Amino acid sequence: MSKYLIAIPTTGLLSLALFLSGCGGSSGASSPASSSGKEAAATVNGTTITVEEVDRITKRQANDSPLSPLELASARLQVLDELIQQEVLYQRAQKDGINPTDQEINEFIQKQKQEAGMTEEEFDKQLKNSGQTQDGVRADIRKQMAIQRLQDKLGATLKVQDREITDFFKSNPQQFIAEPGVAVADIIVDPADNGMKNDAKDPVAAQAKIADISRRLASGTDFATLARGQSEDQSALQAGDLPFIPQTQFAGLAQAGLPADLGAKLMAMSEGDRVGPLKDQRGRFHIFKLTQKRTERRQLTVEDAEVRKQISDYILNQRRSLLNAALLTRARDESKIDNVLAKSTYDNPNSFGVLRPVSSASPATSPASAASPQK
Repeated sequence: MSKYLIAIPTTGLLSLALFLSGCGGSSGASSPASSSGKEAAATVNGTTITVEEVDRITKRQANDSPLSPLELASARLQVLDELIQQEVLYQRAQKDGINPTDQEINEFIQKQKQEAGMTEEEFDKQLKNSGQTQDGVRADIRKQMAIQRLQDKLGATLKVQDREITDFFKSNPQQFIAEPGVAVADIIVDPADNGMKNDAKDPVAAQAKIADISRRLASGTDFATLARGQSEDQSALQAGDLPFIPQTQFAGLAQAGLPADLGAKLMAMSEGDRVGPLKDQRGRFHIFKLTQKRTERRQLTVEDAEVRKQISDYILNQRRSLLNAALLTRARDESKIDNVLAKSTYDNPNSFGVLRPVSSASPATSPASAASPQK
């Protein structure tokens, strides 16, 4: 976690949840544009991206938000541009001999299911709710794995010199002040039906679940392991770890619905101690583990190994972002792209393109509501 003020941009991490996101429920987006939906929205070096695929993703991203015709047309163009970017990068990865095997895709899916506590039935249900097939999800994973490896391969050539680390520190010493405060890991049990792994769906189930977790912690079960497998929050992906909380921000804990004296309790604890179960104002249960405590404010130095690593990571991630942007630009320049949907919209601006899904478009809204598309 980032302990100081410098913000470290992160690279994209593959997750099965990304490929199953936006599932369930009806959407304000419309059905595919044509009777078959198989007509081309664009082609990339002869590979077709269909209108059906564009509309399926647009529908998922819109979720339950109704879109005006203008919003829908804008959202479809944006989705299509992202699919074109993915396709040109995937083809570039293939050109470089990067092509994940079926076995690697199987291992990825199984690992993600295990970490999410997802059964085969739950996986199949999410597939069905998202309107996808196993073959389709596997194809998406293959593309994303190949692109990630292509970017990692290029990123491996980047290096940061000691002089650059020193210069950055000298220019930004105020970003490396260790403030008093705490770092904690959190296990959350939510009585609401939230769709998370091992979800407790009502208050009785939540009470029983948090009591069981407390007993397992008391018997010596590893906190991080329980957080990954039982916590009903996105922080479970980081074993419950939360960003460092400076003492000056303790008032925000109460604003977040937690007990007003929680910050003071944490400062009185020793690293490794736990507090909870505590209930917040939303009815969720929390068990906190203190992972770090600082009681004094001090200026860090460039000789601090953690400071050097953080600066190096920051510089490397900036360069990776620049390199990835250059890679995308070059891959697009080397590709033959025919954006049929953009051309149709350009040629038919008053009807938002002849490929638009007319049948179930939402009624036109006022100019004030015709904002950028929901994402």
